[in-house]
Amino acid sequence: MTNPSILILPGDGIGPEVMDEVRKVITWYGDKRGLTFDVSEDLVGGAAYDKHGTPLTDETMDKAQSVDAVLLGAVGGPAYDDLDFSIKPERGLLRLRKEMDLYANLRPAQCFDALADFSSLKKDVVAGLDIMIVRELTSGVYFGEPRGIFKEGNERVGVNTQRYTESEISRVARSAFELARKRNGKLCSMEKANVMESGVLWRDVVNEVHAAEYSDIEVSHMYADNGAMQLVRDPKQFDVIVTDNLFGDMLSDVAAMLTGSLGMLPSASLGAPMENGRPKAMYEPVHGSAPDIAGQGKANPCACILSFAMALRYSFDQGAEADRLEAAVEKVLADGVRTPDLMQSNDGTPATTIEMGDAVIAALESSL
Repeated sequence: MTNPSILILPGDGIGPEVMDEVRKVITWYGDKRGLTFDVSEDLVGGAAYDKHGTPLTDETMDKAQSVDAVLLGAVGGPAYDDLDFSIKPERGLLRLRKEMDLYANLRPAQCFDALADFSSLKKDVVAGLDIMIVRELTSGVYFGEPRGIFKEGNERVGVNTQRYTESEISRVARSAFELARKRNGKLCSMEKANVMESGVLWRDVVNEVHAAEYSDIEVSHMYADNGAMQLVRDPKQFDVIVTDNLFGDMLSDVAAMLTGSLGMLPSASLGAPMENGRPKAMYEPVHGSAPDIAGQGKANPCACILSFAMALRYSFDQGAEADRLEAAVEKVLADGVRTPDLMQSNDGTPATTIEMGDAVIAALESSL
């Protein structure tokens, strides 16, 4: 038996700093829990452009296709703002998602008790929040053709095409139904069937999949704009939300801010099973590269650490160990350890990125 394989792509900005703390966690699991991984590393985004003139080389893409899971830090930064669109750092991330066919993006929004006061909403609205947004990630308006900026008469026209096939909708719907079945048995599908034909098809296919395969799940439908309002008004009414690429991009950011800090939020992007039964998978924190604090030890590594917890759960069938890691992060927060993004004015001295990572390791040690 060979060890499960992980490709680490730290990327840009704070990506390398937060990924250093994930390496500590990976090492701890090998030393203390007998979970040993074959870990390799490569470049993506601006770091890849600086060395190779492209945000993702073919060789790195091949590596990503061959491993059991990819862990990505963050990409982008102002140094690359003037690059042509085709070679901006973000194109490396989009290529990974598209060519690995990572069609289901899982973004949990969980409000830890110790951070309930950090949300912009009232504490009673967000305390105990635990929802999952499943965003279709490889189709829709971000990939549809035709697209571009064209001359039409005397003016320019920008065109992006919202396009979905039945199979694209049904496979992400199944992913969401499966998650709902493992959670609280509720799924809300969000689209704009009142004004978009793609939304009509989306709703029809979700209903068909529900009737044929998941009649035990309580399913509901909501227009995406109302969904955004309801996430702010009463987020705990939801369990699992499934939606398309564009609306998922926006709704998951709304849900993220309910929790108080982007520095706490992980994500998983999953595709079809490989020959070994594991899904194609990439795990990354929701936060960006934060170039304004890069290299200063201010970055919160928890979102990246929790992304590894998602890898334990969804790629490596280690749900109990994922629970252990998530509980360790929760303990650290309850003990009052805070990076600057989690500080209030009278909280005292913030922890550095390294100190936060060390605190998570200490909490893991105390769990043994």
